[in-house]
Amino acid sequence: MVRFLLLAGLAGLLFAQNLALKKHQLTNGLTVIIHEDHDIPNVALYFFYKVGSRNEKPGTTGVSHFFEHMMFNGAKKYGPKQFDIVMENNGGRNNGYTSRDVTVYQDWFAKPALGLILDMEADRMRDLAFDPKLVESERGVVYSERRLSVDNTPEGALDEQLWAAAFTAHPYHWGPIGWPSDIEGWTLADLKEHFRMGYGPNNCVLVISGDVTEAQALQLSKRYLEPIPRRDGPPPVRTKEPEQQGERRVVLNRPVELPQVMIAFHVPATSHADTPAIELLTAVLAQGRSSRLEQRLVEREQLALTVQAGTNESIDPTLWTFYLQPRDGVKPEQVEQALYEELDRATKTAVSEEELRKAKSQYLANFYRQMKTLGGKAGLIGNFEIFHGDAASLNTYAARLEKVTAADLQRVARAYLSPRNRTVATLVPVKE
Repeated sequence: MVRFLLLAGLAGLLFAQNLALKKHQLTNGLTVIIHEDHDIPNVALYFFYKVGSRNEKPGTTGVSHFFEHMMFNGAKKYGPKQFDIVMENNGGRNNGYTSRDVTVYQDWFAKPALGLILDMEADRMRDLAFDPKLVESERGVVYSERRLSVDNTPEGALDEQLWAAAFTAHPYHWGPIGWPSDIEGWTLADLKEHFRMGYGPNNCVLVISGDVTEAQALQLSKRYLEPIPRRDGPPPVRTKEPEQQGERRVVLNRPVELPQVMIAFHVPATSHADTPAIELLTAVLAQGRSSRLEQRLVEREQLALTVQAGTNESIDPTLWTFYLQPRDGVKPEQVEQALYEELDRATKTAVSEEELRKAKSQYLANFYRQMKTLGGKAGLIGNFEIFHGDAASLNTYAARLEKVTAADLQRVARAYLSPRNRTVATLVPVKE
């Protein structure tokens, strides 16, 4: 109990430590958010392109993820592999990731290289090369990644089937990795159209966090990025997933040792007012060894080896997912039933004040831990700008979380954790 009170006190002290954010929009529509942090002479540069698998269509699924790879293969000024080489020669490193909603490119480097890195980023935003040999090479890499993360990984395959069953209309139906036949079938015209659509400056949020001044960062952004012309951008995603009218089930047969169960419930987009309560109820149910599901399913009744739960940040309504790994000899339906009983308990009885305080302390500790690094701050700033509607809301989120009550947790449990709103995916072991 003392531990959680200490964490709560720490969170309270940090409420006042808001990030100073300066937001600008260039004439070509590029959003630039600058956060000065002079603790160390480094910079984190994050480009959030608002294009992901939700902006794809049947026949071209997976193409957003393809560009996460392709963007490192050369442009007009910096040729093949030069992005990585120049970055590393200047003591920097980089990475990228693709989700259903965004494709993000991350650069970390010493501050003298800021102009150089912006020049390289501008080069690939404006003039990415489409060498057919490199395209085919990266197609093979992406297909291999699909085999590794989905086709040959039971958890990945089960997750893919879960989303495909839960979403029947909205493009969240497929994941960033794409369907196999689509990966095989992308044409050069498909790729060029996706780049034109998704990689315009007006479809991008740039976060600059680190040892810079606002004037310097803005001046360099204008110098290198403002000359890039705006593009049309992705068309709006108009399709809304119809309300689910009853439980859906999917079974996946694989030659594995133990079954697995994934259970998902539809919940609103991240920008919805219920998100803080959903986050805290997730913590009560499944975060840490003292959580309800961990205590009952893993510790006391020893039905499961692992229990996990969570939501992903999203632009559109998404899924609240629970993952269960039954122990050897335990049937999936036994673990399912125990889970449902705990979820039903959350709908009928408010959590205790101690549980609520512990959940807030856990969440806030993790939240502020991300702010200890330049990259963590840059990631949070971009995510809040895109998924919460405004980067500045990052500075009020902890206060919003503190206002959540036990009644709010009970209300969201009743609203979303109903049998008619759930989709169940079960991995059933079979012999080869």
